[in-house]
Amino acid sequence: MKSQRFREIPAGESVERFTLEGTGGASLDAITLGGIVTSLCVPDREGRLADVVLGFETLDSYLAGHPYFGAITGRVAGRIPGGRFTLGGKACELAKNDGPNHLHGGVCGLDKRIWKAEPVGRADGADSLRLTYHSPDGEEGYPGAVDFAVTYTLTRDNVFLIESEAASDRLTPVSLTNHSYFNLAGEGSGNIFHHQPN
Repeated sequence: MKSQRFREIPAGESVERFTLEGTGGASLDAITLGGIVTSLCVPDREGRLADVVLGFETLDSYLAGHPYFGAITGRVAGRIPGGRFTLGGKACELAKNDGPNHLHGGVCGLDKRIWKAEPVGRADGADSLRLTYHSPDGEEGYPGAVDFAVTYTLTRDNVFLIESEAASDRLTPVSLTNHSYFNLAGEGSGNIFHHQPN
């Protein structure tokens, strides 16, 4: 696994980029801003490599705003109508970032946070990266502090695994996803409107 300092964000925090490499030829790049998967290069049936996820080349493009390309989204991925819910008889008001609604974790959800990253040793030798983030009580309106962990692994068979964990000090909703957009024909191949199953 390779790592490099990608750049600093305006708040002064450093963003790192990690490259996972599979022995089957696949590679994956992820940055600590939002746990964003910036590229996933995999071989097709003839062994030709192509980047099959949408992403940007520069950090500035991610900071300028995007439709959650490749990011970890949450605490709750999806839309919460009215930006509120009731839990244990108590009303919870969330940050609203989609008109009157709360979308994908709010104004500054997990996709905009800097995650800590460390390589993980696996018995099978596959490249694996564990990303962690501590979300304090009340962040974006959610009750309870939550410790999140998301692990990306690129196996020797070119399988991209995502494993998510969350531990909270009280009852709270959690529903994470990785928000990658895929084009299985690869970067620069046009849109997906004419993809056909084989």
